[in-house]
Amino acid sequence: MSITRIGRHLLQHHWQLKRIFTPDVLARIEQAIQDGERSHAGQLRFVVEGALDGRPLWRNQPPRERALDLFSHLRIWDTAHNNGVLIYLLLADRDVEIIADRGIHAKVGAARWETICRAMEAEFRQGRFEQGVMQGIAAVSAELAKHYPPHAGDLNELPDAPVVL
Repeated sequence: MSITRIGRHLLQHHWQLKRIFTPDVLARIEQAIQDGERSHAGQLRFVVEGALDGRPLWRNQPPRERALDLFSHLRIWDTAHNNGVLIYLLLADRDVEIIADRGIHAKVGAARWETICRAMEAEFRQGRFEQGVMQGIAAVSAELAKHYPPHAGDLNELPDAPVVL
């Protein structure tokens, strides 16, 4: 367990998260998800967490493991075509993880998801959080549109609103 990481998480205050992801920014993210979902039959969720606390922090839970927990908890795996995708940002670690259900993951692959994550993180290092999230949503939506084009009668199986933890 890294003392530096613990310190980063303990010092990451909720107000910092709210300063970056204001209600207006969250509304634009939700709109981008809705717009993207009109171009494909997939499902996309965005979750931002300021910092780990309690058990996840003391267990030194890696961001990817936390993202997998949230993927399950939010039931993103439970879509009709196995094409749900989670974009998870752990702000204290400046780490982005993309967790994709088996249907879309088999078509896209880990290398592409990793490329999208690193591009988002590059924007975050420059302080461009909204732009980084929008880039990620657009890139994931493009992959979903390529492999799961929209059809008449597609249902929106998951909420589009970002989740802030």
